[in-house]
Amino acid sequence: MAGDKPNLRWGVEQKLQFIEFRLFWEGHVNRSDLIEQFGVSPNQASGDLNRYIALAPDNMVYDKSGKTYVRSSGFIPLFLKPDATSYLSQVRSVAEGIVASHDSWIGSLPAFDAPPAPARGVDPKILRTIVIAARRKEAVEILYQSMASPEPQWRWVAPHALAFDGFRWHARSFCEKSGEFRDFVVSRVIEARHTRPSSSSPLSDAAWHEMVALEIGPHPDLSPNQKRVIELDYGMHEGRVTITVRRALLYYALRRLGLDTDPAARAPQDQQIVLLNGESVRELGA
Repeated sequence: MAGDKPNLRWGVEQKLQFIEFRLFWEGHVNRSDLIEQFGVSPNQASGDLNRYIALAPDNMVYDKSGKTYVRSSGFIPLFLKPDATSYLSQVRSVAEGIVASHDSWIGSLPAFDAPPAPARGVDPKILRTIVIAARRKEAVEILYQSMASPEPQWRWVAPHALAFDGFRWHARSFCEKSGEFRDFVVSRVIEARHTRPSSSSPLSDAAWHEMVALEIGPHPDLSPNQKRVIELDYGMHEGRVTITVRRALLYYALRRLGLDTDPAARAPQDQQIVLLNGESVRELGA
């Protein structure tokens, strides 16, 4: 029976995890899967399957008619903790061309689509300059087009982190012009040129380091059955779930969750969730 996980070399464990991934998500695995994924010989692939059987004999059986190993009814993961979020991320990444199919462990990709989002024109050279400046704790001079000014302006910023709001990439940076830590949309950086040592410290970015707890619950005007399904959607326990976010990203989090407006402005079936600790969150200026 599958029991305590043995200590194995990384390469060996990777192949055993792959076998288990295919068994859990697709119900079967065979020698050709290992050959294709890892480029091993047929004999090596057979050896890996036999090793898995020896360590977890109750997890798969050989189906002679299908000429493949199939997941047994007593299957208990030993090398891999199945994770739905990770699997769905692989589906999306492969389907959108972010990850090549051979770099994913999914053998048969389910049909997938999502609402289209405009491509963000991030210049790789500008991104490289920002990343290197953050790593070296330097300031970089950028030509930035803000929405507060009709024309782009040169300014010195000291980036220290990247952030994604679900739609755009930001460089969290100290702005020497304003004397504040701000978010700069990377795709709005038109040009980057000089760099120099920065005197600002990322530790001084209080909004980045302060974490805010958002208490989320189902809309109170939903029916009991509707509330239960919302609890399942968001992984709630006893009608609530806590989502932790950096204060610097609080605005984006509330907007993405649809909690940036008065919940009474929408029908309960459209709003679905409410912020249970809204008063304390509003005190933070969100």
